[in-house]
Amino acid sequence: MAREQERFSTDIVNRGVEDSGPNAGSFNFSVKVRPRLPDFLSSVNLKYVKLGYRYLLGHSFYFLVAPLLTVVLGVELRKLSWEDFYQKCDLTDALFMLGLLGLILYIYLDSTPRSIYLVDFACYRPPNDLKISKEEFIELARKCGDFSDSAIEFQQRVLKNSGIGDESYLPRAVFRPGFKTSLKHGREESAAVMFGAINDLLAATKIRPKDIRILVVNCGFLNTTPSLSSMVVNHFKLKHNIHSFNLGGMGCAAGVTAIDLARDLLLAYPGSYALVVSAEAVTYTWYNGDDPDMLLANCFFRMGAAAMLLSSSRLESRRSKYELKQLVRTHKAMDNRSYKSIQIREDAQGKKGISVSKDVIEVGGHALKANITTLGPLVLPVSEQLHFFTNLLFKKKKAKPYIPDYKLAFEHVCILATSKKVLDEIQNNLELTEEYMEASRKTLERFGNTSSSSIWYELAYLEANSRINSGDRIWQIAFGSGFKCNSVVWKALRNNGKPKLSPWVEEY
Repeated sequence: MAREQERFSTDIVNRGVEDSGPNAGSFNFSVKVRPRLPDFLSSVNLKYVKLGYRYLLGHSFYFLVAPLLTVVLGVELRKLSWEDFYQKCDLTDALFMLGLLGLILYIYLDSTPRSIYLVDFACYRPPNDLKISKEEFIELARKCGDFSDSAIEFQQRVLKNSGIGDESYLPRAVFRPGFKTSLKHGREESAAVMFGAINDLLAATKIRPKDIRILVVNCGFLNTTPSLSSMVVNHFKLKHNIHSFNLGGMGCAAGVTAIDLARDLLLAYPGSYALVVSAEAVTYTWYNGDDPDMLLANCFFRMGAAAMLLSSSRLESRRSKYELKQLVRTHKAMDNRSYKSIQIREDAQGKKGISVSKDVIEVGGHALKANITTLGPLVLPVSEQLHFFTNLLFKKKKAKPYIPDYKLAFEHVCILATSKKVLDEIQNNLELTEEYMEASRKTLERFGNTSSSSIWYELAYLEANSRINSGDRIWQIAFGSGFKCNSVVWKALRNNGKPKLSPWVEEY
C-alpha cells in the first residue's frame, strides 16, 4: 500500500462555504489525487546498469588496443639506431616500411568509429502576427463555438498552470468556426516551419543543397504522400541520389531518433553531410471536442521546427559547434500502459485528436529512470561509479541505493519542454538546480511545447546567452509516445557565443 501511495500526490482544495442544501454553512473541500514520477531513489534496476556497461565495453577495444600497439612499437623502435637503418636497409626496404606503417595507420583510422559533428543548427521563429496570449487563446476558443463551457473552463485552468507565457505561436485558422483538420492545412504549416528553419541553417553554414547526401525528416502526427522529406527534396532541389528518410508516428522523442539514424548513415557514408529536420503540425492535431484527455494537446503544443546539419568528415571538426558523444534510446512499448499513454484517436462524436492518458507522467518516469540508468556508465566520472557500486554492495537491506550525481557529468541539461509539472518532477528527482532547468523553463514559457524541436530551442537559448564554452557537455532528453525516452550528449568544440540567426534574438 505504501508503494502505491508513492505514485500519487494529493492537493486539498478549499471550495468555500456551502450556500444551500443539507450542508449549508459548512466548509466544502475536495482532495485531488495526481499521478507523479516514480521515486528514482527507491530502487535501481541492474538490468539497465549492465546495458550501459555493455555499450561502454563495446567501444573499448579501440581505446585499449591503440595505446598497447603504440607502446610495443615504441619499444621495438628504441632498440634500433639510425646506423642500423642506414647500414641494413636500402631504399626499397625503407619504402616498404613506410608503406606498411601507412597501411597500419589507414586500417586503424578506418576501423575506429568516426566522430559525428554537429556543424550548426537553426530553429524557426514564426511571424509576430501568430503570437497568441493565454487570454486571447481562451477568447478565440469561446468565440469559435466548438467548445462547451466546461471545455473552455478546463483549457483555461490548464493554461494557467502550464508554464507557457503569452508569446508562443499558434495558427489562427484553428479558431475559425467549424474548422476541420485537413492535409492542406497540415502541409502548409509544415512547409512554413520546415523551410524557414532550413533556410536559416543554409544561410548560417553556407552549404549548398546539392552538397547534402542524407536527409532525415521527423514529424510525429502528419504523414502524407508524397512524404514531408519529399517536400524538402522538391523545394530545395536536392540531388536525385539523396538518401531520404521520413519518420512518422514517433512523437516528441523522434528528434533524437532522427539524429541516431543520421549518425548510422554518416558512418556508412563517411565524409558526407546529413540534414535532419524536426517538425510538428499543430493544425493537423487540433481537437475541437470536449474530452479533457484530448484537450491537453491544444493547450501545450505550439508551432516550431528545427534543422540540424551533421557531418562525419574529420575536416569539419574545425568549424563544427559540437561533437556527438553518446546517444541512448529507451522504448517501453512492451508495457500496455506505456503503449497507450499517448495516441491519436476519435472521441465519442468521432472527432480526432491526441489523447494523453493520466498514466503518462508515471510511465514517462519509468522510461526516464531506465534511460538515465543506462546512460550513467557512459558519462559519469569513475569516482561516482565506484561510489555507486560500493554503496550497492555494502548497503543495509532497507537503505536506499546511492544515486550518482548527474550534475557532475554535464554542464547543461535540455529537457523536452512538455509542461511545468513535468519539469518540476524531473528537477526534484534528479536534484537539478534552477540553473540547469533555466533553458527548459524559458523555452516552455516563450515557445510552448514545440514537440521534437523543443530541445533545440533550449540549446539555442544557451547559445544566445553565451553559456556554451569549449569542452562543455550538453545533455538533451526527449520523451514521446510509445512510450519512449531518448538521450543525446554533445560536447562543445568551441565557445559558442550569440549567433546572428537565433529565435531568441529580437532582430532575427
